[in-house]
Amino acid sequence: MIKTLKTHLLSSIKSKKINVFLLFLLSAFIILIFNKLSKEYTNTLVFSVEKQQVPLEHVILNDSANVLAITLKTHGFRWLNYYMSKPKIKIDFAKDVYRKDSAYVWHKSIKYLANTQFDDQVELLNISPDTLYFKYGVNLVKTVPIQLKSDIKFALGYDISGDYNLKPDSVTIIGPDVLVSKLDFIDTKLVTLADVKTNIIKNLALDFPNTTDLKFSTDLVTLSANVGKFTEGKLKVPIEIINIPENLNIKYFPKEINVSYYVSLNNFNSVTVKDFKVVCDYSKVGKGSTLTPELVERPEQVKNAKINQQLIEFIITK
Repeated sequence: MIKTLKTHLLSSIKSKKINVFLLFLLSAFIILIFNKLSKEYTNTLVFSVEKQQVPLEHVILNDSANVLAITLKTHGFRWLNYYMSKPKIKIDFAKDVYRKDSAYVWHKSIKYLANTQFDDQVELLNISPDTLYFKYGVNLVKTVPIQLKSDIKFALGYDISGDYNLKPDSVTIIGPDVLVSKLDFIDTKLVTLADVKTNIIKNLALDFPNTTDLKFSTDLVTLSANVGKFTEGKLKVPIEIINIPENLNIKYFPKEINVSYYVSLNNFNSVTVKDFKVVCDYSKVGKGSTLTPELVERPEQVKNAKINQQLIEFIITK
């Protein structure tokens, strides 16, 4: 037992020595890294261009070659940041460029770039090239309506009160004239709803053309609609004969005609005979002695209004 205890103590001592050694080794490595990163180094990096505030009426063409090779001097910590994320130079088209012929021209000194894009810990030594040319084409800016693409079915006895509302109801398109001029509207993605009994509110994506050359002011719209209970209504509406020749008198039958319609329960009592107008146009009479009634006026709150009789008989009297 004494021998076993001795072996265990020796093992623990050796283990602690190894742990201490590893700790010192790790500490030395960290100190070495910090020492390296704290020193200054000179190198050349390729910076991509981030374009800002490009005028909406213009589109930049073939600018993939517009990069800047910048030679700079800074400490290792900053170099580590550059290597971990792709460095960029921001070019503001509202103040950093000027137009010449069919291109935007960027030409800035090392001092200007150092003062506006880098801090005091970075020293710029060289920029290549010192001038960038951004060729551009003419964009067309056009606002078109958004159209709802839907397959919405309501539960029995329910329907929409009013109209479907889209917000926003239009979208601004920016892009080459040849593409934008062909677009007169933008559809929503198809929305399918069944057995609807409650008010509708739903975000919809827009169905854009399959191209990356166009920009749109929004890619989502909100669909909303009020849904309520509906019932059928029926009223007897007087018939008016129009365009009768001055030297002609006629008698017609019936004098009134049934008009049926679909209306929400909330608006049922507000619908009256005076809201409808049925006429027969004598100038459209054909052979025989009948006239065709037409429903020419109806209130906005009713749906599917229709006349239940197709022909009106008449006779000419002297």
